[in-house]
Amino acid sequence: MIPVSLVVVVVGGWTVVYLTDLVLKSSVYFKHSYEDWLENNGLSISPFHIRWQTAIFNRAFYSWGRRKARMLYQWFNFGMVFGVIAMFSSFFLLGKTLMQTLAQMMADSPSSYSSSSSSSSSSSSSSSSSSSSSSSSLHNEQVLQVVVPGINLPVNQLTYFFAAVLISGVVHEIGHGIAAIREQVRFNGFGIFLFIIYPGAFVDLFTTHLQLISPVQQLRIFCAGIWHNFVLALLGILALVLLPVILLPFYYTGVGVLITEVAEDSPAIGPRGLFVGDLVTHLQDCPVTNVQDWNECLDTIAYEPQIGYCISASTLQQLSFPVRAYKRLDGSTECCNNHSLTDVCFSYRNNFNKRLHTCLPARKAVEATQVCRTNKDCKKSSSSSFCIIPSLETHTRLIKVKHPPQIDMLYVGHPLHLHYTVSITSFIPRFNFLSIDLPVIVETFVKYLISLSGALAIVNAVPCFALDGQWILNSFLDATLTSVIGDNDVKDLIGFFILLGGSVLLAANVTLGLWMVTAR
Repeated sequence: MIPVSLVVVVVGGWTVVYLTDLVLKSSVYFKHSYEDWLENNGLSISPFHIRWQTAIFNRAFYSWGRRKARMLYQWFNFGMVFGVIAMFSSFFLLGKTLMQTLAQMMADSPSSYSSSSSSSSSSSSSSSSSSSSSSSSLHNEQVLQVVVPGINLPVNQLTYFFAAVLISGVVHEIGHGIAAIREQVRFNGFGIFLFIIYPGAFVDLFTTHLQLISPVQQLRIFCAGIWHNFVLALLGILALVLLPVILLPFYYTGVGVLITEVAEDSPAIGPRGLFVGDLVTHLQDCPVTNVQDWNECLDTIAYEPQIGYCISASTLQQLSFPVRAYKRLDGSTECCNNHSLTDVCFSYRNNFNKRLHTCLPARKAVEATQVCRTNKDCKKSSSSSFCIIPSLETHTRLIKVKHPPQIDMLYVGHPLHLHYTVSITSFIPRFNFLSIDLPVIVETFVKYLISLSGALAIVNAVPCFALDGQWILNSFLDATLTSVIGDNDVKDLIGFFILLGGSVLLAANVTLGLWMVTAR
């Protein structure tokens, strides 16, 4: 749900701005001076919308648009081809996204399906489990998703979001502006606006010049925005891949993951838990060298059966005490009745292959021992050893987290809780004065920039009323159908129905996407 405080701040702020604007424009004393000030500064204010336009960047735009004309010609030709392909591809992408959304809406019980899939895959081999998990995630993955601040966009990441939106918009409009100057269209100015909470940018072109040039020239201009967004997304991907190299003089990677934050309600918090600055190297017997390893190890632990620990027969006899085992509601067995936070119920098979249960102090039982699946795994080191496996609830796991030089943390809970309540990074600072958060900030921002710049390219390519796709389509039809269809009315009718289809498809995706995000 959207935080009430955010709504109050936004609505209250816009109310103050609008009322102030209204009072000043109605004032006998300030009306003319205020309106002159707005005009001189290129400002215009309307409900939930502020717009600023300036000509101070015109010289820079003209310099960029007239430099290396031949190279720019080829550059925007590539952009034109990309724009046309993206326009037609957007139909397929929006159609696929709509079908995925409808499939999710029509599913009777998505959560139970996911649960049954997880439980069935956990009983299979590790290779088939990982492959089915991957195919399932790929099947459900959506390229486009509606983002609502406060619901599926954390409030603490709004800065990344809006900064990426603004930069993507500026790069988009720079593309239009340079292409227009390259095609001899007069450039009037550049501006930035704020609509409710969403920032954006625009360029003001001389419409008469734009209408006089050829359809192909128009295509270069109209496609330039989404082309620049696409290139920006590619540059972001490249920067993300090269980030370890870029930060190499200050940060190193490949030795583990560094804890940057532990949520206050995290099960990993405590005297022997995880702390900011700890370096995690293993989860159980799974080595962790980077964030990807951390996520993959947690996925493996979550989907595979609980791993066991080798313990000698003498130690088992020394630590165990008589217990009375009973079944939990989920069918698992509990045998620790003392409500201790340190004791855990373990199951094992004795020499006669009979399954037994015993309550043991967890740390003494699993510390400095090798992991196992069966007793055979323990016979390699000692003939009189057993493989004891924690007897926990269905989705609960006992995870031994190695973060030297501190003592191993023993985590009991769902692996996803560890995933969501502990923030990590692959970058370890070489010097104490360096911030451990800087690589995370850079990485997060670049990811937002890639996502939003790519989304801006895709959405603007849709042949929809009021988007770039409308003008791309009109110019494309003028360039291709004018010689084939002599009647302009027929050509306009074809364009209208394509625009109508694209608009309906986009509106359906946005509407159902909003419903999925807010109503479920």
